Amino acid sequence: MDIVELWTMASAAGVILDAGMRKNIERYCGELKYWNEKINLISRQDIDNIFIKHILHSLSILKYVDIKNKASVLDVGTGGGLPGIPIKIARPDLRIVLLDSIAKKMKTTQMLAAHTGLNNLEVVCERAEDYCRESKKFDLIVARGVAPALKIVEWTRSALKENGIYALLKGGDLSEEVASLKERFIDVKIEVKDLNMPGTNFLEEQKKIMIIKF
Repeated sequence: MDIVELWTMASAAGVILDAGMRKNIERYCGELKYWNEKINLISRQDIDNIFIKHILHSLSILKYVDIKNKASVLDVGTGGGLPGIPIKIARPDLRIVLLDSIAKKMKTTQMLAAHTGLNNLEVVCERAEDYCRESKKFDLIVARGVAPALKIVEWTRSALKENGIYALLKGGDLSEEVASLKERFIDVKIEVKDLNMPGTNFLEEQKKIMIIKF
């Protein structure tokens, strides 16, 4: 797949990427591939399908979540900047914090983020539960295959603004994760949607988005 195909698929899903955004995504993907040979940022078996498996997958959040202008977003367990950097490229108005506790990954992610040239994109190397003890508040908290939903919420609940939202990219049967959340939090509202992105096999792969509100 090339950037034109990605642009077409994203557009069909309602995610519009202008010429500058497409150039930024191409540069990010090129650098991600290069550094992935040195530091394991993403699965090497997916590297040839980076546009679908990683970029479009990350951008799917923009299809399923209505994010207000200039919202603050926390990306938990970002690794090489996913899903946060693709979201930031497509929505430069957002203020995004990329958070992960693995120092060697985050040094590279800091460089990748800096090369986007975008403002209000911060990289933090810290455990989520420690970072969220500070007086940080976010409109949206995202994560991609990091940990069970209950763990993510327990680590970060104090950092979610009133009326804030979680958008977690996951796969497979999520019934146990939903049940554990409902058992732990009486007031939780959970919606699980199958990812339906035109031109992909996300439905066959059982990729889903879990949207959590309180």
